[in-house]
Formats: sequence, C-alpha cells, structure tokens
Amino acid sequence: MKKLYKRISIMMLAVFVFTFLAAGCSGEEEVHNKKTLRVGVVKYIEQDDYINALTDCLRGDFEKMEKSYGLHIVVTVKNGAGKQAIQDKVVEEMIDAGCDILCVDLVDRTAPTKIINMARKNNIPVIFFNRELVREDLMQWEKLYYVGGDAAASGIMQGELAAGDIQSDAKADRNRDGRIQYVVLEGETGHQDAILRTDEAVGTLTAKGVKLDKIRYEIADWSKDQARNKMSQLIRQHHAQIELVLANNDAMALGAREAYEQSGLEKKDYPKIYGIDGLKDGLKAVASGELQGTVYNDKEGQAQQMALLSMALYRNETLKNFSFHDRKYLLLPYQKVDGEEAVKRVHLKNFSK
Repeated sequence: MKKLYKRISIMMLAVFVFTFLAAGCSGEEEVHNKKTLRVGVVKYIEQDDYINALTDCLRGDFEKMEKSYGLHIVVTVKNGAGKQAIQDKVVEEMIDAGCDILCVDLVDRTAPTKIINMARKNNIPVIFFNRELVREDLMQWEKLYYVGGDAAASGIMQGELAAGDIQSDAKADRNRDGRIQYVVLEGETGHQDAILRTDEAVGTLTAKGVKLDKIRYEIADWSKDQARNKMSQLIRQHHAQIELVLANNDAMALGAREAYEQSGLEKKDYPKIYGIDGLKDGLKAVASGELQGTVYNDKEGQAQQMALLSMALYRNETLKNFSFHDRKYLLLPYQKVDGEEAVKRVHLKNFSK
C-alpha cells in the first residue's frame, strides 16, 4: 500500500513538473517569437527644447504602435554633443548594437557622408529630421529620407505676424521716425533653418511695406540663457531704441523678454517680440501678452510621420500613402499663432498653469 502511494505521489509530482515546465517554455517561446523593432534616435545635442519635445512625441507614437502592430519596439535616444565626429561614433555604436532604423538630427547638415555610408553598408534606412541635409546627399541612396518643416514658410509667417501688428499699432514706432529699429536673435551660424527664418521674416516685413533699420543680428545658439545675455547687452547699449525683436525660436524670444523684465525699463518701452516653434512656454507667453506671436512647428505631426515611415520601412511596405516632396521629403506645415490663437491652444492642451 505504501509502495502504491509512493508511486502515485511520484507520478503526480512528475505531471506537475511537466505542466510547469511546459507553461514556462510556452511563455518563453512567445516572448522570443515576438518581433522586435530597434530604433536609434540621435539628436545633435542633449539640450534643445524643441527636439526633446519632438522626441517625447516620437516615443509616445512608438508605444501606441507596439499594441496595434504586436511588436516590441525599443527606442534608444542618444546625442552627438554638438560635434559631428561624436555623432558619427554614436551612430556606429547603434549600428553595431543591431539597430533597424536610424533617425538622425545632424550636427552638421553638410557632413552626413559617414553616417550614410555606414547605414548603406548595413542596409539600415535613415530618417533625417530637423536639420535638412543637402539634396545631393539625400539622393545618394533610396533608403534616405527627411522629415521636417518648410523653414522658409516659418520665417514668412513670423514676418506676417510682425507686419500686421506693426501696421495696426501706431505705438509700435515709438520714436515716430517712420521706421522700425529691430534686432534678430539667430539660432546658430550656418544652420539652414536659422538662415531661412531670418531672411524670410525680414524680407516679408519689407515686402509688406514696413521700413526697417537693423540694429544687430546676434547668434544665441537657440538658447534662452544666451539670448537673455545678448539682449541685456543690447539694452544697455541701445536702451529703449529697439522696437522689434525677431527670434529664430521661442526659447530665444523668451530670453529676450526676460532681459527686458530685468532691465528696469517700463513695459511701454518693451519691443514687440516674436518666436517660432510654439512650445508650451512660448504659447503661454503669447497667450499672456509677454510675446506678441509665434509660429507653430508641428512636432506631433513630424514625430508621427517619422514613426509611420519607420514602421513601413521595417515591414518593407509600400510608401505610396506618404505625401513625399521630391520622393524624399515629408514636410509638415507651420501655423501662425497670435494672442487669440495661443489662448485657444493653451486651453485645449490644458497647460495654463
């Protein structure tokens, strides 16, 4: 009887162990069989408010795609520390680690050759974003793409916003000389978007009949702190003479505003200040009247296009549903944002605090 009981116990234990192991193997197999898409995102620098916001949107889009496509998606974000040689090395490391798709915001838009050659050698598609590389480089291989906005359009819209305000407000010309004394805060030397935004904004103002006197163009590297410091120096030199500030992005526009708040000048002596990007702080500042306008750079739309294109390339799907310009470019439109529009956007996004 004891022997029979012992045999039954051993059999039950064996069945339990087999069942446990079978279940474990089944789970393991399911995990291993689940396909993984590895996306490498390489920014030009660590701290850029717009690029960081766009990257957050991109992560969110890929998280949603995991469920809808049944994929495990790994997004690795690194940066080139503002040096092309470092960015090239980071890209090389991502390729060696088994990256399937690369999304690259070039440090130097004129020096993509090493990244393109490495990607092509390993058959890894590259989606460049934010900094538009030279067309001839983008056309080197069929698996190279660019996602961004039309920088010239953003400058035109900024100029239109400023021209409309100046022409409808007699107080804009504070010294009543029939001309507007202005300053431009530029992103960085040689950046195509900075050049186009500046040239088109100023050109649009002139085309609209606004007579301008340039006081100074200052490079502030897209930075709020640098813009505040540069603007503080200009205020000390020119006091209340500056009537208009055109900034290549919202961060620099906000830096200019802070410089005036710290200057001791009365608010009636502040210039009209305009930015570009339409990030949270910029929209709030326009809604409150601290800035007079911005141009919305569609980070959500750009991130979504990057995510969809990444998935289509990974799955080797047709790209006929993408609205390419010149077979390579996905360009999202900008939108003008004045005070009224900013109030709507702040309320809609619920970040008024």
